[in-house]
Amino acid sequence: MNEKPFATFQNIIFFVLLGIITLFFGYLLKAFFFAIFWAVLLAGIFSPLNNLLLKRVKYENLSAGITLFAVIVCLILPASFLINLLIAEFMELYKAIDSDRSRWVDNITAILNYLNQYPFFARLDINFKFLTVKSAEALKAFAEFIFKNLSGLTQNTIILIIQVIVMFYSLFFFLRDGDKFINAITHYIPAGKHHMDTFIRHFLTTAKATLKITFVIGGLQGLLGGLLFYFTGIERALIWGVLMFGLAVVPAVGCSLIWLPAGIIMLFQGHILQGIIILAFGSVVIGGVDTMLRPILVGHGLQMHTLLIFLSMLGGLAVFGISGFVLGPVIASLFLASWRLFLELYKKEEVEQ
Repeated sequence: MNEKPFATFQNIIFFVLLGIITLFFGYLLKAFFFAIFWAVLLAGIFSPLNNLLLKRVKYENLSAGITLFAVIVCLILPASFLINLLIAEFMELYKAIDSDRSRWVDNITAILNYLNQYPFFARLDINFKFLTVKSAEALKAFAEFIFKNLSGLTQNTIILIIQVIVMFYSLFFFLRDGDKFINAITHYIPAGKHHMDTFIRHFLTTAKATLKITFVIGGLQGLLGGLLFYFTGIERALIWGVLMFGLAVVPAVGCSLIWLPAGIIMLFQGHILQGIIILAFGSVVIGGVDTMLRPILVGHGLQMHTLLIFLSMLGGLAVFGISGFVLGPVIASLFLASWRLFLELYKKEEVEQ
């Protein structure tokens, strides 16, 4: 009779120690969370290639090494080249905004005065002086934002290199021993294999769909938008293309937030042909890419509403930074999967009772 309370007390102490040790271990890996996250994600995406190579070469280390090299060639080298190009472009844009701010303000004033000639805008009684001042402040804030972020990026180069090394090192072992890791986690976590398989499936499906939306659809729209701006004579076409690439995650209206105002401004400035080309090409070709490719690439695997995807992406970016555009939808998908499993278990218990 006296052993049961003591045994319960021992269990409580053990679980407290287990929780404390787990928290310390998580804190230990906190600095490399995003590196490990991207390693897991890339391992899930490139695991079919690794499995195909493993059937041919029969050596786990060799197949994982070849797959890792393929990741570097296909993703890292092009991304590094693009980032270096963008840093140079953004620095030039910052210098142009900072040195020619008065010219930017004069252009904004000219556009607003042109609009004021139309009876519709005249009747609205808009305070154009106020808009001009606020536009100048917005340009200044934009220039400072560019400078601060580029300065922070160059100052944290060593940390970034360490994160990339950890990601590649982890990716090699995730490719080679991924199934062993999953089996070990399934064995030690008090959850059924069905539950773990569901979480893993939702994680990979959501992450892959988000990357397809961002890199395939966004990349194609950004490329088309950048070429459109280049051939119509708009300065900094590369930067505008990258902005369209980032806005492609917003369904239906994403890239139009860039090319639509650009086309209208070109019309107001008297560049009628260029404005018509931008508006026509943007609505038909750039907009058509999203309409045609999104259902094909995403398919029915991503069981989330478009609004939830959009909000989770924005929330992820706000909380986790650049990795949040994938991590946000993944968390939302796991949240929905958890509640679906809970309802399944609840209904199962009701049937058994």
